[in-house]
Amino acid sequence: MKRTKASLPACIIASIFLLIPGNPAHADDMARRFQARLFSIHDFSLPYRLLKPKKYNPLLKYPLILFLHGSDERGTDNRKQLYVGLNIFAAEQNMDRYPCFIIAPQCPVDMKWADVDWKSDRHTMQEKPTEALAASIELARQLPKEFSIDVSRVYVAGYSMGGFGAWEAIQRWPDLFAAAVPVCGGGDETQASRIAMIPIWAFHGALDPLVKVARSRNMINALVKAGGFPRYTEYPDINHFSWGMAFNDPALFEWLFRQKR
Repeated sequence: MKRTKASLPACIIASIFLLIPGNPAHADDMARRFQARLFSIHDFSLPYRLLKPKKYNPLLKYPLILFLHGSDERGTDNRKQLYVGLNIFAAEQNMDRYPCFIIAPQCPVDMKWADVDWKSDRHTMQEKPTEALAASIELARQLPKEFSIDVSRVYVAGYSMGGFGAWEAIQRWPDLFAAAVPVCGGGDETQASRIAMIPIWAFHGALDPLVKVARSRNMINALVKAGGFPRYTEYPDINHFSWGMAFNDPALFEWLFRQKR
């Protein structure tokens, strides 16, 4: 278990400023770079944004990242999910070094990625996934039919509500993902054996008042007991907004794009 103690350097403070919802410059830039799309399945429509590699070559195979936003970004405008975290994944230096596809679906206001009480000590995964998560997974399965995507390098990342979604995505569909990055979320500990062999790097702030840090700690411990080798970074001085630190860690990207199913 890896624990990191760190203060916020100026570069990360600047990046976190860019994550503030309502920042017009950031929102306009992201809206230009991410194509607005709609995915429909079984009478359910899921708005999403798509980012393609800068120099897309259909003769090459590219990784795919499914990015799951937090609760405040729910809606139907297909825009709010651009505000937080995606600017780091889509940063010029990251896209130059790690060309990939990124899909960022938007969860409806009355739904969650995972049907979970975020303040609970633990939860049992429901029998069926939410429509929003099921549609997001089907989208990730369908996109390689349209673009040249390496199906052995499909990743999921999410924070807060999306952190719970990332845990649930790999627990329900363990054969789809090559790696997962759940930030300040939690999963069903009884399902740890299903995902013990999936590369996972989880993050959480020790001072998180909204999602108990024990949710990440307990999942990591359950994975280790199941024979897994997960990574875990806990920030001693950070509250719920740990994704600014997590997504700004260059080691995360180096690790993530090494993973292959």
